[in-house]
Amino acid sequence: MDPSVDKFLTYLKAEKNYSSHTLSAYSNDLKEFSRFLGDRSLPSVDIFTLRKYLAFLKEKGFAKKTIARRMAALRTYFKFLNREGWLDTNPVALLRSPKLEKRLPIVLDEREVHELLESPDGDPAGKRDKAILETLYSAGMRVSELIGLEIDHVDFIGGVCRVWGKGSKERLCPIGDRALRSIRRYLEVRHEFAGKSQKALFLNHSSHKSGSRLTARSVRRILEKYIQKTCRREKVSPHTLRHSFATHLLNHGADLRSVQELLGHENLSTTQIYTHVSVERLKEAYQKAHPRAG
Repeated sequence: MDPSVDKFLTYLKAEKNYSSHTLSAYSNDLKEFSRFLGDRSLPSVDIFTLRKYLAFLKEKGFAKKTIARRMAALRTYFKFLNREGWLDTNPVALLRSPKLEKRLPIVLDEREVHELLESPDGDPAGKRDKAILETLYSAGMRVSELIGLEIDHVDFIGGVCRVWGKGSKERLCPIGDRALRSIRRYLEVRHEFAGKSQKALFLNHSSHKSGSRLTARSVRRILEKYIQKTCRREKVSPHTLRHSFATHLLNHGADLRSVQELLGHENLSTTQIYTHVSVERLKEAYQKAHPRAG
């Protein structure tokens, strides 16, 4: 692989604050592109090479989302090479990215959320799980933000959590009383989890990992366990609770700008998808405004 890749990844980490997950994905994407190029050099890459690569990915049956991410990696990489003087031109600037189908996010209704949050039992693991589920829904945070929480990031008096979102950007997330009560109850038994990583709020309870910081995969498994006990919905992830958080806020009259801030979205357009999901609010507006709705 070209030596410029290491410099590119260092730039993304140091200057753009990309997460380790994104860096790993970009590194793999560039390795795949390097394999496709074979003996050809980077300066030889032109729009025709890129179109062949795009066709190659489609022939291999890659999903549109995967292809779009790979092209995004190349777009960022070649822009970097051009700006740093490694290449005289940026051929990717001429390439159109494949259009993605805009799918509405999966959202649980308020009854389903209530059943989910009430499903953990009262043993130490159950208290931890309830605190996790309550926090995800109450603060609308990403799973990466949740597992990054440390005990002193929760302000019980002020009713906020301090989190670091995408690009290591810090923000304060309001968190409700029910979630705070669940966290308090969990903290009373947290010592039973031991503690290699004492600062982490949520700890692992499995025999071989007890006391270590909980991982995103573990949170997904915890959620799946309680989804199977309650609503049995498919394709539910921790992000589903974030989607539900935003949609329920809009249903109850929150304005879009406030929801944008709460979610930590950089662009309002990212938040606007929830206006399409907020069916209850649309129904209410229809019932009030349409002369023959009643």
